[in-house]
Parts: sequence; structure tokens; C-alpha cells
Amino acid sequence: MRIALIAHDKKKSKMIKLACKYKDVLAKHEIYATGTTGTLVMGETGLVINRMKSGPLGGDQQIGSMIANDQLDLVIFLRDPLTAQPHEPDVSALLRLCDVMNIPLATNISSAEIMLIALERNEIPCRKDIAE
Repeated sequence: MRIALIAHDKKKSKMIKLACKYKDVLAKHEIYATGTTGTLVMGETGLVINRMKSGPLGGDQQIGSMIANDQLDLVIFLRDPLTAQPHEPDVSALLRLCDVMNIPLATNISSAEIMLIALERNEIPCRKDIAE
């Protein structure tokens, strides 16, 4: 699976902890991340991560483009809903694309862990096999 990891600034430490906890699961997949998140997770876990630009500098749009072009299968986006984001339109577009393209999306630690456990157990169905 091709998995994107994105985390707002106040959620980066949670993303690092999540990636460390599920390092063995993530290592079996192709990982993409926005710039800073990818650098931090890679530094802590040693995982190979394809890094995009930082979110506010276009990384969210790059991930969105990958979703639109059917190049991602799952997105973990730890959002900070209590802090205004200067690139909020990009964030909203990315979330909307996940819905349009039927991409599983986790926006908090609980949903991310559920997805990673399901991924570990091979319980995430191919989205193309699910009837619309």
C-alpha cells in the first residue's frame, strides 16, 4: 500500500510516537509524507519516506495531487482542529479528495491506530473492490 503521513505542528510528536509504535507495519509499505513530518519520522524510525514539500509550502497539494492521480491508498493526517492553519484551503481540498476518491483517511490517533492494526492484519479491502 502507498501511505501518506501528514501532521500539523502540534501533532508531529504524536505522529512520531505512532510511527515508532507501528514501524514494522509501515516498513512493509511505500510511505510518503509532507516535508517536516517526513524528516522527523524518518529520523526517529529509520523508515524510508518519500518526502514532499512542507504542508504550507505546497506539500498538502502534492499529496492531494497523488490522491487525484490514484497514487495513494491510505492517508493518516493528524490535524490540529484548534489552531488556525494558513493553508486551510489546501487541507480542506485534501480531505475532500480523500472522500471523492474513496481513500481511507485517519485524522486522529484513534482512527490511525485502527487503520494500522487493520493494515497489519491485512483487513483493509482494496478500495476498488468496494461497490460505490
